[in-house]
Amino acid sequence: MHVHRPRLDTHVRRSSRPDSNRGSDRDRCRFPRRRKHPSPGRGGKRTHHGCIDLGRRFARDGRWIRLLRRGRLHDRAGGRHPRRPQADGRTRLSLAEKPAARRPQTCGNSPGVTNHRIAIVTDSTADLPAPLIKARGITIVPLTLNFEGRSLLDGVDIRPSEFYRKLPNATTHPTTSQPSAGQFAETYAGLLNDHDDIVSIHISEKLSGTYASAVQGAEMTDPTRVHVIDSQLVSMSLGLLTLAASEIAGRGAAADAVVEKVTQMREHVQTYFSVATLEFLRRGGRIGRASALLGSVLQVKPVLCIRDGLVTPLERVRTFDRALNRVVELTREMDHGQGLCVIVGHADAEGDAERLAQELEPVAETLMIHPLGPVVGAHAGPGVVGVGCYSADILPLGLKRSPTAQTRA
Repeated sequence: MHVHRPRLDTHVRRSSRPDSNRGSDRDRCRFPRRRKHPSPGRGGKRTHHGCIDLGRRFARDGRWIRLLRRGRLHDRAGGRHPRRPQADGRTRLSLAEKPAARRPQTCGNSPGVTNHRIAIVTDSTADLPAPLIKARGITIVPLTLNFEGRSLLDGVDIRPSEFYRKLPNATTHPTTSQPSAGQFAETYAGLLNDHDDIVSIHISEKLSGTYASAVQGAEMTDPTRVHVIDSQLVSMSLGLLTLAASEIAGRGAAADAVVEKVTQMREHVQTYFSVATLEFLRRGGRIGRASALLGSVLQVKPVLCIRDGLVTPLERVRTFDRALNRVVELTREMDHGQGLCVIVGHADAEGDAERLAQELEPVAETLMIHPLGPVVGAHAGPGVVGVGCYSADILPLGLKRSPTAQTRA
């Protein structure tokens, strides 16, 4: 009987134990039977599952397979792995694994990201119309007017029409006070329940303590989510800056972007006005740099502005009509070719305010007329007419209205 010896598979290379005098393959940063620098297309990471790689071969179905031998390579000391048994000489087959596909990461600026919900807060010296405040979702924290022995919330307990009607017969000069830090904290806490951030813009720190109270209120709630800005402005100009912040937030900007844009814009928002008398500014302590005009023997009417948060004189003219004409000229000079955003404010002087609005209407992208509130009127006095304005190429608001469509309060 003829006995056939088993035929060895010439395609499978038998592994042998490395020479004992040979250093560890792992110490030389390469595996047995592998090149140190793989050929192009074969440089990807291979999974060995703790086995010795014997290379790739063709399977019967035509696919590539990888031959692996059980057991680990020698450890750094040159011996076997202390926790693994010796290789038993059997060979196992494993299909070559494909690298896992990388999942795309969502970009922070992608359209699918939800923008933060931002609440816009200001104080009652912004002198904005109530319907516009409601439509824009702006929150107003009122100042207090101390008038005829009563403490009245500005725009809540007393309206401009009532105040200017009673002012000529008042026995004492009205005074004002800023909201407390507790009022701001209560307002902020309520808004943070429904909003991610708050941008709070207020009257110039040099004219009122409102900004300081707002900062304290933010510290009492969450200063990381409440951003308080000193507008360095008042009244009509503060109202414009608040509307601009509302417009930016409505476009989906983050709170930091709103703060940055508003801070940049306040340098370009101007306030021009004239007063019938400087006495109210003097009594209220808000006369600022215009104190140089006091005591003048000339019967002049000042053209004033707000500079660095203070009332500052620009020019002196002989009549109030000339002062208003100069206010119009200064405002028109702000136009860069794309119109102006303008709010005309007045203290019981609707006729003069309408005249200014009619002359500015051809160059106005945004135009509103609104009376000054009791707190601002208590310091400016009756008869004041002025404008807050900036060039519409910075940020158009699209709120133009007929000059005759005035808001009576």
